Amino acid sequence: MVSVSHAGRLLVATPAIGDPNFERTVILLLDHDDDGALGLVLNRPSDLEAAEVLPGWSDLTARPGVVFSGGPVEREGIIGLGRRTAPDPAAPFQITVGSVGVLDLSAEPIDLVGSVEGIRLFAGYAGWGAGQLESELVSQGWWLADAEPGDILTEAPEDLWAAVLRRQPDPLRRWALYPVDPSMN
Repeated sequence: MVSVSHAGRLLVATPAIGDPNFERTVILLLDHDDDGALGLVLNRPSDLEAAEVLPGWSDLTARPGVVFSGGPVEREGIIGLGRRTAPDPAAPFQITVGSVGVLDLSAEPIDLVGSVEGIRLFAGYAGWGAGQLESELVSQGWWLADAEPGDILTEAPEDLWAAVLRRQPDPLRRWALYPVDPSMN
């Protein structure tokens, strides 16, 4: 049983994660309850231009304007996040962190102009069954961190893992300096 939901927080992969799908990833948890958890990898941009996948949304996408690999589950599905710029109760939008939330991509993009900006598209997601994430947290596969809206739509996703760790208290902050290849240290 989940005693505390971590939805809206970040999972930061530890060097002990043991899964190349998640090495040095930062995941925003969108949902976490007794049934499991669902999140998006925030720092794995692909080479696929957003305009190739959802052309109508491309004018609203945040730089670098590509589709991100959201995780290894259902890679053919697309999830969109964006920043709300003006409250609009009719907008197909669910707040996740600060002013950033999940978009209903079946809506018409024109309906969001002026109320949402900085859209980021994710192919697939990361998912955990009931109790699985809790087990991985206990086994030190992940660190939990508070999310900031800038994390989600960062223009430097390749630096996100270290950036999130740098703002944590010691001793976690020291991991930001952990080399990609420890044998080269």
